Amino acid sequence: MRTVKATAAAVTAALTAAAAGIVAGRIASDAGLKAPPGRPLPGEPRLTVHSTAAGRIALTRDLASLRPGTYGLAADATHAVVGDVLTAEPHSADTVVRRLERVTHGTLAPGDKVWLTPNVHVGDPRSALGLDHTDVGIPGELGVLPAWFVPGTRDTWVIAVHGLGTTREHTLNVMEFLHRHRFPVLAPALRGDAGASRPPDGLNHFGETEWRDLDAAMRYALGNGARQLVLYGWSTGATMALRAAAHSGLRDRVGGLVLDSPVLSWELTLRALAAARHTPGVLLPLAVRAAQGRTGLPSDHYGLYADRTVPYDDHEDRTDDTGPDRPPPPTLILHGPDDTIAPWDLSRRLAGAHPDRIALHTVRRAPHAAMWNADPSAYEEALRRFLTPLM
Repeated sequence: MRTVKATAAAVTAALTAAAAGIVAGRIASDAGLKAPPGRPLPGEPRLTVHSTAAGRIALTRDLASLRPGTYGLAADATHAVVGDVLTAEPHSADTVVRRLERVTHGTLAPGDKVWLTPNVHVGDPRSALGLDHTDVGIPGELGVLPAWFVPGTRDTWVIAVHGLGTTREHTLNVMEFLHRHRFPVLAPALRGDAGASRPPDGLNHFGETEWRDLDAAMRYALGNGARQLVLYGWSTGATMALRAAAHSGLRDRVGGLVLDSPVLSWELTLRALAAARHTPGVLLPLAVRAAQGRTGLPSDHYGLYADRTVPYDDHEDRTDDTGPDRPPPPTLILHGPDDTIAPWDLSRRLAGAHPDRIALHTVRRAPHAAMWNADPSAYEEALRRFLTPLM
């Protein structure tokens, strides 16, 4: 009897531990599957405002506050723009002084908690940049997708799509540049964004299903005067661009891809986001399994297929990497080794596999999806060189 009781206790303990592991994995997977638009990604530190003065702001000294370049500075009811670190300004050992470019809305006061964001602009193309635009509705798979259309004189349209943790306001960083070079720009909201339908399960799918919103935007553009398309995506928006270039029935009209901080392995990105939430390493594989169970996402074998041009079709054997490849359109990848969310090494592998088709512009000291912010001039010059043949 004692043996039976001991065995039952051991089984109960094992089942309890397994159930606890499943719950823990599910919670950990929320770091990626429920990353809300417009909120900081896990790992982005909250900084304290120590003081402000004319054109100056002192923030907590941190690797984040020491980043070079131009960033949005956000709080729950505030948005401002900060420029470079002002090393010559007097400051205490635990603070960093940056140039305060402007306060877009709200106020900044000592003690406020803020975070850096790649979104330098808020509003729409007209209110943020003074650019004429039209609010349009794109018929999508789940309903109408609101979008901004900024007209231009060329018949090559740029379709710009944001990624994890941001909104279509992120596209405003390069909107003025694209308008100056006379490209029409279409910037759609995606499923789950404000004003757009939520996905049925309420979860992010790392571009695996969201690319169909980009496909809808492609149909809209080609039906309204575009002859050729450039798909421009950040983070999982870059993943959507790759999926659309591979699987869309309109892929032959894609003249080029611009991929900023592309997520080439959702598994590695999910692990990174969960780890940034201080998930114990032993639970990270459970987070990946939980994500697969909740979304049906196929395994990408932690980037094993990053050097493939085309993601696998639904009916292809995903364990066989000898399937047919389709040459990619001309592609510019903008990425760097300090991205802790989407591994830069996978971008290097992808570019190295197609040196005649894919150019890699390396940006250092820039976090995920903030390659423009770190050095806007160099970024836009790389973009200009790439887009010139497509004009």
